[in-house]
Amino acid sequence: MGDVLAGFHAAWEFGSDSVLIRYVRGIRTPKLFQALGERRVPLEAVEGVTLTPGKRGTVVLRLEPRPGADPLMEAAAGQLKESSDPYRLVLPAERETLAEYYADELRDRLTESGPAERHLVAAPEPPLQFKAYDGKAAFDGTSVAFRWFWTGASSAKWKAGDQHFPVSELSGVEWRSPEVFEGHLRLLRRDTTVPAPAQADQDPAAVVFGLGYGPVHESLPFAAAVLAAARDGAAVPALSSPAAVAGGATAARRDPADIAERIRHLGELHQAGLVTDEEFSSKKAELLAEL
Repeated sequence: MGDVLAGFHAAWEFGSDSVLIRYVRGIRTPKLFQALGERRVPLEAVEGVTLTPGKRGTVVLRLEPRPGADPLMEAAAGQLKESSDPYRLVLPAERETLAEYYADELRDRLTESGPAERHLVAAPEPPLQFKAYDGKAAFDGTSVAFRWFWTGASSAKWKAGDQHFPVSELSGVEWRSPEVFEGHLRLLRRDTTVPAPAQADQDPAAVVFGLGYGPVHESLPFAAAVLAAARDGAAVPALSSPAAVAGGATAARRDPADIAERIRHLGELHQAGLVTDEEFSSKKAELLAEL
C-alpha cells in the first residue's frame, strides 16, 4: 500500500506486511505515545480492524492485536484508558470514507487469529528506568535492579537490601496501573518455592507506585521490556549510554552523602526495634563497602 493516514495523535504508514505507527509529539498527545515514539506492527500480529464513531465529530480506526503478540498490551492486561490505547487512530469524521477504505484493505491482508505463540511486536528497548514511590527501578537488558529509597521503602525491603534480578530467573511481570489503588510492578520469578508476600510494599521483588511515581508512560514500557526479555528466555543486548552509566542502579560506587543518609535511616529502624543488632551491623557493613 505504502500510503500514510494521519490522525490527531499519530500517523499510520501502510506497508505490504506491516503498519508503521508514528506518534505525534504535542501537549495533547498522551505521554505514553510520546514515550513509544513509533512502533512497527506486523500484520501477522493483528487479527481484526474496526472503524467506529468517536467523540466530538471523530471516527476511530483501530487494529485489534492478537493476544500475546505485543508485550506492551500483554503487560497492560486491559488496564489502559481508551485514550492511551496505542492501536487507536482518531480521525476527523469527514475522513471516514478514507478510513473505511484502509480498514477494508487491511482486513483483506489479515491471515492470522487467536493467541500468538511469541511476541511479534518489538518491546521498548533498554536501558530503561523510572522512580517508584519506594525505590528506583532500572533495566539494562540483562537484569532488573531495585534500589530502595529510605523515605518510602518498608522495613522489610530495607532488611532485604537492594535487589538484582537476572532476566534468566524471571518468568514475567505483574503491572498494576499507577492510576488505580495499590499500583505496582512485581517481578515474577521462575523459582516459586518461596511464596511472594501478598502486599507489594513488603515484597523485595516489587516496587509500588504513588502520586507522581511510576507513571504509565514510564512504568508500562519498562514492564513490557522486562516481560519480553523474560519470555524470550534470553537477555537482550544491553545498550550503553551516558545516562545509563551515570544513573544506573548497578554503579560500582555511590555518592558518600547518599550512603550516609541510608545508614542514618537504618539507625532509625534499629532504634525503633524494626532491625535487629545483627541486621543493623550487617547492612551497615554492606553500605560502607559501597563507598
